[in-house]
Amino acid sequence: MDRIFSPWRMEYILREEAGGGTGRCVFCVAETDREDPERLLVGLYPNTVALLNRYPYNNGHVLTAPRRHTANLWDLEAEELRELFSLVSLGARALAQEYRTEGMNIGMNLGKAAGAGIVDHLHIHLVPRWAGDTNFMTPVQETRVLPESLLESRRRLSAVFGPLHP
Repeated sequence: MDRIFSPWRMEYILREEAGGGTGRCVFCVAETDREDPERLLVGLYPNTVALLNRYPYNNGHVLTAPRRHTANLWDLEAEELRELFSLVSLGARALAQEYRTEGMNIGMNLGKAAGAGIVDHLHIHLVPRWAGDTNFMTPVQETRVLPESLLESRRRLSAVFGPLHP
């Protein structure tokens, strides 16, 4: 049996509860770390945040979330909910523009039973898709092949995410 090692995944496996090993939520952005490229932020708005998934399904895999730390969709205020879904629309447009997507998976996993990796801070996945973007590596080798670095994806998407429009 062949083995492909991905030691960078150990940080994810050993992470503290939703904190990515930092002891704090990956979606909760402190004013002091807004510009840190390692945060992978592509958009920061009054009530919402958009960042790259550190372990993406495809290049450009974006996560959008309310800035307020909450697990339940029904706990969001009307303005937070409106801005969150405006951000999803903006993100879909940015991905289509920058990555020339042929499709997109957009979804939420609410709760551990639904497959949420970060249970206590709701977020929405935007996964760009192209015809034929799957190959044998994921199902057979449990490995993803990504042709672009996360920092390059951040640079590209930060430039096109732009301001949130009402």
